[in-house]
Amino acid sequence: MKNTYTLRIADITRELPIIKINENLNIASFVILGDTELVCKAAPEIIKKLPKIDVLVTAEAKGIPLAFEISRLLNMKKYIVARKSIKPYMNSPIVDEVVSITTQKKQLLCLDKKDAEFLEGKKVAVIDDVISTGESIQAVERLVEAAGGKVTAKAAILAEGEAASRKDIIFLEKLPLFTIKKE
Repeated sequence: MKNTYTLRIADITRELPIIKINENLNIASFVILGDTELVCKAAPEIIKKLPKIDVLVTAEAKGIPLAFEISRLLNMKKYIVARKSIKPYMNSPIVDEVVSITTQKKQLLCLDKKDAEFLEGKKVAVIDDVISTGESIQAVERLVEAAGGKVTAKAAILAEGEAASRKDIIFLEKLPLFTIKKE
């Protein structure tokens, strides 16, 4: 098997390294952190597919640059980041747990009371870099709903594996999973 996967988004190409996640699965490693060109090309393409929204929410950390760029292009004054731990500055945080395909361990996602109050009654788009199992995006959705917001869109640059057949998410390209065949 080739040890990279060629990904094309808008008019740019990236060679993604194929990495082993567990004994049965390899993935093409897609990291947008630091890739300004890719984020700036993907954000307007996602915006074209979004319904009318009031605010963006993303989970810490890889969705942050994309949420920033989308919010900047939409002239939003703010976007919300669900943090991966309770921070000392947080007052009465709302907390949820998630296990994602890339971390493979239980993590917290937390919203500060101030951010939760901001979400109340708002139409929200949940933004991420990749949707795979959907666990992370569901945890963020639960946080938004607990805060009184309504998730009207779930969007990512890529849908990985079976997520690409989902009708409830917005994405730009499919990303295959690479199962390891036992001999």
